[in-house]
Order: sequence, then C-alpha cells, then structure tokens
Amino acid sequence: MHVSSLGKTVTSTPPVATRVTRAGWRDPRLWIGLLIVAGSVVLGARLLAAADDAVPVWAVVDDHGVGAPIGADDVVAVRVRFADDAELDRYLPADDPLPADIVLSRGIGGGELLPRAAIDTAQDVGTVEVPVDLEPGRVPPTVDAGSVVDVWVGGGRDTGAEPDLFHVTVVAAPPVEESFAVTGTRQLVLAIDPADVGTFLAELDGKDDPVVRIVRVP
Repeated sequence: MHVSSLGKTVTSTPPVATRVTRAGWRDPRLWIGLLIVAGSVVLGARLLAAADDAVPVWAVVDDHGVGAPIGADDVVAVRVRFADDAELDRYLPADDPLPADIVLSRGIGGGELLPRAAIDTAQDVGTVEVPVDLEPGRVPPTVDAGSVVDVWVGGGRDTGAEPDLFHVTVVAAPPVEESFAVTGTRQLVLAIDPADVGTFLAELDGKDDPVVRIVRVP
C-alpha cells in the first residue's frame, strides 16, 4: 500500500510467482525422444554389422583379353557382400596374395571381379604367342600388356584388297624407347587363337609389302 501524488491510498497486489513444471515420466514427449534415440542406435548397429559382412576380393582395373597376364598392378581390392560361402569361393580373396604367373582364359572387363574360373597358366590357356615387329606410328601409345586390340593386315596401298582383321590380346609390349632403340620398330607379342595362327602368319608372309596396323578396342 502507498499514497499517490493525489493523496489517494492505492493498494498494490504482488505478482504471482510462476513455477516451472518438470516433465514427468508420464510425459509422452519424453518417451518419443527415447524411442528415437533407441531406433538410431539399433539402425547404426545394423549398418555396422552389414559392413562387417563385406569381404575384400580382387577386381581387374582395365579390360583384359584372353591370354593377358595378370599381376599386382592389374588388380585392386574391393569389398563385396556375398550371399553365401559358395558364391565367395568363386573369386580370389584379396586377403591372399595374387597367384604368380597367371593369365586369363577368357576376357574380363574393367571393374569386374576376378573369378577363379577365368585364370590359368600361360601353358594351359590355349593361345599361341606370336611376336610382331611394327612401325611405332602404327601402334597406339596406350597399347600395353593386357590390351585387347584389332590387328589389320593389308597388302599395301596398290593392291586394292580388303585388309584382314584379327581380334587378339597383347601379352607383352616392351616400352617404345627400349624396343625402338634395338630394332627401329616396336615389338608386340600377341596371344592368338591356335585356329587363327596359320592364317595370321600366312597373311604376314604371303604379302610382298604387308602393312600391319594396331587398333585398340575401346
């Protein structure tokens, strides 16, 4: 109570204190929050468990054809989940070193897993290695061991005959500088199907002025 400037007595009412009410265990918002946290923990655990099921296996980096040698530089380890152990056994695990001196018994595309059924030794792969000396300008600089190429064999510009085409794999390709310094040409070793070897050599030896050109298959 106090006296105003006009001489009147004014009675003041003190403000009512507001109390903060704490959320009890019956508050549904608390249970919803707990459910969200629990769900996140369960989901995270399942994701981690699924990641642990993946195993590393070897995959080839680039395209390789029949007879191509496969070494450590040609593969990369990738993690894959398999449905069962039988499916996993079809491929080479990256936990183990890559077997030495292996070649492909069939073509494998870049990024594909390396199956056990697609590897063999050079003696058993079923192709014949044929060396060919070529002018450096007739070989793309990107051609290397493992490249799949088309070999065009023509008889020169004046023959008018259509060139013969052979689809083969390069199994060895010395560096341009090394090969050219010795012979003035670049040598490639080609893996050719035994059924095509006779025709291939006959085309090279039977033309007076054979022209051989390498075209890399994309």
